[in-house]
Amino acid sequence: MAELESLEFGKADFVLLDSVSMPEFMANLRLRFDKGRIYTFIGEVVVSVNPYKNLNIYGRDTIEQYKGRELYERPPHLFAIADAAYKAMKRRSKDTCIVISGESGAGKTEASKYIMQYIAAITNPSQRAEIERVKNMLLKSNCVLEAFGNAKTNRNDNSSRFGKYMDINFDFKGDPIGGHINNYLLEKSRVIVQQPGERSFHSFYQLLQGGSDQILRSLHLQKNFSAYNYIRAGGQLKCSINDGAEFKAVADAMKVIGFKPEEVQTVYKILAAILHLGNLKFSVDGDTPVIENGKVVSVIADLLSTRSDMVEKALLFRTVATGRDVIDKQHTEQEATYGRDAFAKAIYERLFCWIVTHINDIIEVKNYDTTIHGKNTVIGVLDIYGFEIFDNNSFEQFCINYCNEKLQQLFIQLVLKQEQEEYQREGIPWNHIDYFNNQIIVDLVEQQHKGIIAILDDACMNVGKVTDEMFLEALNNKLGKHAHFSSRKVNCSSYHAHSLTMVPFIHFSCGLCLQLARFNMLRCKHSLFTSIS
Repeated sequence: MAELESLEFGKADFVLLDSVSMPEFMANLRLRFDKGRIYTFIGEVVVSVNPYKNLNIYGRDTIEQYKGRELYERPPHLFAIADAAYKAMKRRSKDTCIVISGESGAGKTEASKYIMQYIAAITNPSQRAEIERVKNMLLKSNCVLEAFGNAKTNRNDNSSRFGKYMDINFDFKGDPIGGHINNYLLEKSRVIVQQPGERSFHSFYQLLQGGSDQILRSLHLQKNFSAYNYIRAGGQLKCSINDGAEFKAVADAMKVIGFKPEEVQTVYKILAAILHLGNLKFSVDGDTPVIENGKVVSVIADLLSTRSDMVEKALLFRTVATGRDVIDKQHTEQEATYGRDAFAKAIYERLFCWIVTHINDIIEVKNYDTTIHGKNTVIGVLDIYGFEIFDNNSFEQFCINYCNEKLQQLFIQLVLKQEQEEYQREGIPWNHIDYFNNQIIVDLVEQQHKGIIAILDDACMNVGKVTDEMFLEALNNKLGKHAHFSSRKVNCSSYHAHSLTMVPFIHFSCGLCLQLARFNMLRCKHSLFTSIS
């Protein structure tokens, strides 16, 4: 049991601390980390500290130790959470969900892969071919999604730059029969610009480094990263990702999943077209914008299977509808540059969504008749990329930070608020736990007519009349006195959010862990305590 783990490793469950305070909490976390114990329970929650090195704690022997065991029967581990979710799904025939939450670089994506591997390992004892095929495709899909959706950041060489929710479908016996992936908020701005010390998506570097000479010639590419404006800065950085080896691994994974050779070639063409787009330069000839390096336009047109004049028109003009008339209006040099970058981002996002859709077409459950085979159930794994504050925050990062605030609010609602209200309603002796309710921050973003999104909507209704400065002024006028709002004009630091969510889940930072530990400790002292699940 977790509480029987030797005390030399500290308390395996924060609920067992004599008193829960920040110094004691951090001392216990530090002791366990120093002793090689990166996981610690808080009741039914697992806190993880990223060791930034490989640990031999995910092999077949470890899987067998947790298979079929109750949650606290073994020391804290994400396998304990995965097994608890699987048993709950199988025993009750109810859908379950594991939410993986934490700051960027905390190890969420690796955790989701280990969870997938654990579930794959404990199912299919009879080694039936169809189930083995489904499991293999679910695991291989991770490799492809990481290539096109992950990037090197200052915190993590393999950071997810999109949110992912994966459903794993099981038949009535508990064997996997398929799955479905939903992707959220791809950080498409990374295609055209990156923070200092960071790279664009792995896919670009893998193509240039791992592609054969024949493939690169057909795409009019060269292996030199510095030859392409969009990835030049990132190409000069050291990265633990072996781009050449990963290119082959991704190609093999796409083949296993079911991508046809011509589809893979199309993917390479789109990546190459984006790299060439970044090298286009614009100038003005009198009042007319022109493309300086016209030969590159021909290359892009060839890669995108269209005509050069169509590409040129798309880059130099925009279509404007005025009443019944539709006219083509020329770009300025600055507008053409902006349009080129928007074009590149849009192409990449559509490519990524097409890849996800293609994977779903292969792994989704087909021809499953519940009247014959019984009810199918689902384990969901949510991996939302982490909360971050950059010097220059993209709209995607704003959205993901907002998403983390919503997840924290859901945790507060499901665990702290409802549980305390139930104790009070039933007359059980209870010491109230104070906690920060971040509803005020959620409202700051989403409140109708008053929130940031509502103000942004108003600005978007007047495109061409509202500038960035006017939008910022509107925010300052309406929200300037809000306790959790700041803008660069008033030179305030950005607020910080903690992200916690429903159980069972894995949490990677200490934000609300103290109040959760206090809550579970107090709850355990009552005879009418029941577990949350």
